[in-house]
Amino acid sequence: MSIVQIFNVANLFVLPFWALMIFLPKWKVTQRVMESYIPFVPLAAAYLYLFVTSITPESAQAFSSPELGVIAQAFADEKVTAAGWIHFLTLDLFTGRYIYLEGQKTGVWTIHSLALCLFAGPLGLLSHIFTYWITKKLFLRAEAEVAEVAEKTI
Repeated sequence: MSIVQIFNVANLFVLPFWALMIFLPKWKVTQRVMESYIPFVPLAAAYLYLFVTSITPESAQAFSSPELGVIAQAFADEKVTAAGWIHFLTLDLFTGRYIYLEGQKTGVWTIHSLALCLFAGPLGLLSHIFTYWITKKLFLRAEAEVAEVAEKTI
C-alpha cells in the first residue's frame, strides 16, 4: 500500500467513529465501540509503519533537537507528513472519545465540542472544558435555588 493510500484510508477510517459519537451518542453500539480501544489499533499500526519508514538521519536529527525551521524541513518529506497527519487523526479521535465518554458520564452536551474536535482537536477539548464548567456552574446554581425554595416551603 502506498503512502497516499495509507493517508486516504486513515482519513476515511476515522469518520464512522466521529459520526457515531456525534449523531448516535446514545446508541448501544456507539457506546460499546467507543469504550473500546480497538479503533486506535489500526491507526497506531499505520502510524508506526510510517514513523519507522520515515526515519532518516535528517529526520532523526530534526526530531532530536526540535527547531521550527528544521522540523518544517522534515515535514517536507511525504512520509513524515503522512505520519504526522495520522498522529493528529489518532490523538484527535482519542480526545473526541474522551469528550464523548465524559459527556455520557456527566450528561454534559458534547455535540459542538465533538464537531470542533474533529476539525481542530485542542479547540474541541477547550470547548468541552468550558461547556463542562458552565454546565456545572448553572446546574449547581439551579440546584441551590431549588433547595432554597424547598426549605422555605417547609
